[in-house]
Amino acid sequence: AMRAGQIDAISNLDPVITLLQRSGDLKIVSDTRIVSEAEKVFGGPMPAACLYCPQPFIDKNPNTVQAMANAIVRANKWIQKAGAGDIIKVVPESYLLGDRAVYIDGFLAAQKALSPDGLFPTKGPETAFRALGSVDAAIAKAKLDLSAVYTNSFAQKANAKYPKG
Repeated sequence: AMRAGQIDAISNLDPVITLLQRSGDLKIVSDTRIVSEAEKVFGGPMPAACLYCPQPFIDKNPNTVQAMANAIVRANKWIQKAGAGDIIKVVPESYLLGDRAVYIDGFLAAQKALSPDGLFPTKGPETAFRALGSVDAAIAKAKLDLSAVYTNSFAQKANAKYPKG
């Protein structure tokens, strides 16, 4: 749709953004893969790519949730130290869309935005709630105890268990 001129703006993820940028079909106005740009757009740190679980699942399966958090924290720590060549070796071929260079460029563009330790930034939940409220009036009006809908406790335990990843 972007290439055909059917849309004027897009918010998407890689590799789509890198593909469209490389082909000249897209001009990036604000790149939220860059932390400072994301903070300008969202008015604070914006958490993304995190684990979402209903509380009953967490209550029933705390070991599974902890194992998932451990894996993500360890992966985040590895990614911080890894080079593009290291990353490309472990990514399934089907994710590369037939173009390793596009995947590497997209990864390098987003690498610094990844949490180095799997923790939500302190103001992250507030930023996310405000962003959701900006597009949904019901959310904007809601009174929500943000500490009841997110936790860093699993990531903190993972960091204690795997300080080096």
